Amino acid sequence: MRIYDITLTISSGLPVWPGDTPVSLERISRIEAGDESNITKLETSVHVGTHVDAPYHFLGDGFNTAEKLSLKMLTGRAYVLHLPDDVNEITAAVLQKVDVPPRTRRLLFRTRNSGYWARRVKEFQEGFVALSPDGAQHLVDRGIKLVGVDYLSVAPFHQSAPTHEILLRAGVIALEGLDLSEVSQGRYTLYCLPLKLAGADGAPARTILIGV
Repeated sequence: MRIYDITLTISSGLPVWPGDTPVSLERISRIEAGDESNITKLETSVHVGTHVDAPYHFLGDGFNTAEKLSLKMLTGRAYVLHLPDDVNEITAAVLQKVDVPPRTRRLLFRTRNSGYWARRVKEFQEGFVALSPDGAQHLVDRGIKLVGVDYLSVAPFHQSAPTHEILLRAGVIALEGLDLSEVSQGRYTLYCLPLKLAGADGAPARTILIGV
């Protein structure tokens, strides 16, 4: 059994979505200063690093917040799909050409984005590969219930709402900010455990894959 930690490390060098609160990790209690223990204060957005989006993120009142997301869907069999580096957007046309096993319900995309994490690129990349609205609808139509991507949003930088709305309205969990740089294409068991944040529109998540 091999465990792949596909979670981004939360640190001050981690890129965040433009306009979001940068990561701040500040020790407010220090043993070397005479305090009894070390204590660190964390300040950032709930959409930091590897995280999940709750429907409330784009759909507003009346839709589930982070603490209500289904743990049953956040754990279980998943398929990691490699897309060629020349894919700039994951469209329906792209998805119609790929081979995804029947009955797949959790689908993780490894694209050229994963190279950013392998190279430790700290600057936010506006041209990341993401899922187009028609690609999102294609996944909904084929019964996908969790979609994971290897950059900070499932949707393109300049068109965030349509893709999110299609997925979240259909009850599809968006798992964003995965580091799939060391993961081969194939079947795995996914374990994704978001922080149980009351009333939040998303939550950071420690996420692993286990080879099967």
